[in-house]
Amino acid sequence: MAHHKQVPKTFCTTREAAALLGVSLSTAQLWAESGLLEAWKTGGGHRRISRQSIERLLANPATRHVPVEAARKRRVTDVAQLNAAPLTPINILVVEDDPTLRRLYEIKLRSWPMKPIITTAGDGYEALIRMGDSKPDLLIADLQMPGMDGFRMLHAVSTAPELAGLAIVVVSGLDAEEITLRGGIPDGIPVLPKPVPFEKLRAIAEMVAGGVTDNSSTKERQP
Repeated sequence: MAHHKQVPKTFCTTREAAALLGVSLSTAQLWAESGLLEAWKTGGGHRRISRQSIERLLANPATRHVPVEAARKRRVTDVAQLNAAPLTPINILVVEDDPTLRRLYEIKLRSWPMKPIITTAGDGYEALIRMGDSKPDLLIADLQMPGMDGFRMLHAVSTAPELAGLAIVVVSGLDAEEITLRGGIPDGIPVLPKPVPFEKLRAIAEMVAGGVTDNSSTKERQP
């Protein structure tokens, strides 16, 4: 009797990928849509994900860490208003490709009164992995980065329902005209200039820590 050797599957469904990676289904979908996972759709419209790309993520523990309890998530649209509510420790993700500047962020942010938990990423791809593992309360992002830049990363984040309440601020050397010419960023995200204005970032972090909601506009927000 002939025996047929079973050939391992080279792909899996999005739900299977989420289970293998230990993330939510929507996070796996975000990673597939942004290119972190190699994916395609069948003729019937079903997404399939490469097992090899899943194994690459699993084999890279440097980009994964234990999730922490998130504080309340608010989108910040006013960089001036502060609130006297008690501050809550928050989780801040800094996305910046310059290692020296990333280190400066870590030093400055650790001195803030809400004692934030700081995570850093060198580009948009790494940032999406970080967000999938541990949902940040505040995202501080550069725009000009190698690989996946801040423009693509922010548009990917804006389509993820589970990140809808994430507070985001951009710190960039690009001016408003340059940002617009390069496709712009999602509405409602403040844009601060470089060199990094740490006092304004601290004001935003204090609002996030205090759970402030404000729908007013900011002069420094990208139009």
